[in-house]
Amino acid sequence: MSLLGRVLCRVGGPQITRQFSSLIVDDSAVKQLKRIDETALRITVDGGGCSGFQYKFELDGTVHEDDVVTEKDGIRIITDTISLDFIKGSTVEFHEELIRSAFRIVHNPQADAGCSCGVSFSVKID
Repeated sequence: MSLLGRVLCRVGGPQITRQFSSLIVDDSAVKQLKRIDETALRITVDGGGCSGFQYKFELDGTVHEDDVVTEKDGIRIITDTISLDFIKGSTVEFHEELIRSAFRIVHNPQADAGCSCGVSFSVKID
């Protein structure tokens, strides 16, 4: 697991590179994306789910103007800036178990609680 990654930001103009990442990309996520021959995973946070907010994962490499791209070993994790506020500091991983296999967000410091399936969460209110 790497705590650092290369973040590429587009802020209404040329791409800016920073040498830090607000997401941790686990090796399991990189390995799975390479296994299925994909180079990008989009993560968004939507309202809904049993805890108030839910994570959404899509195999989509399109980068929009308000997106932040985290790269690790040739794989890109794309997140819009609003969703990133809900998951910054989290780990993106691929988890396999007997009944399902899926990408997931773990160790989310922005979450107060989550549901048992791990798909939805409530936000910490300071």
